[in-house]
Amino acid sequence: MLAFMIPYTMVGAMKTFFALVLFGVLAVFAAGDLRADNKQEYPVPPPLISEQKYPCIKCHEHWPTQKESRQLKMNHADVVLKHSDPRSAEQRWCLDCHDSEDRNKLRLMNQERIEFDQSYRLCGQCHGRVFEDWKAGVHGKRIGNWRGEKLYRLCVHCHDPHHPSFVPRKPEPVPQRPGQAHVSAEQPRR
Repeated sequence: MLAFMIPYTMVGAMKTFFALVLFGVLAVFAAGDLRADNKQEYPVPPPLISEQKYPCIKCHEHWPTQKESRQLKMNHADVVLKHSDPRSAEQRWCLDCHDSEDRNKLRLMNQERIEFDQSYRLCGQCHGRVFEDWKAGVHGKRIGNWRGEKLYRLCVHCHDPHHPSFVPRKPEPVPQRPGQAHVSAEQPRR
């Protein structure tokens, strides 16, 4: 009824106005979510770092940085890099992730230095879908309350960062209930 009393041009202008207001409100919420997501911290336990090899700077301050890819010797001879870039099949190199100037830090693609307990940000740069699943609790492990505090496991708690693929394993047999003999496929279940 009200629409019949307002001239047609005003109705169009009001629709446009309300659409712009709604779009603006949605844009503000979306931008707020994006900013919060970039700055959001995820509580994690300390990374699994060898006390014999960390802090890295205690050895690396005495050695010049060698930026070329090579076979590692001495203290890192046990590190075998099998972490390739899926777009080029090129193997990663230490300084793709570790900072060349401050060895106690990791380095993001934008050159930002981060602590080892923020390594999820580094992994998430290349493994975006898995990172989103990790934040949502679908991938990896997190413990805590549904609506309360949570503790997220870092990627490196399950994956070796230098060789992240899991080694295929033969599945274990189906668990049996205590006191029951093995039920074969031919025997009907009760």
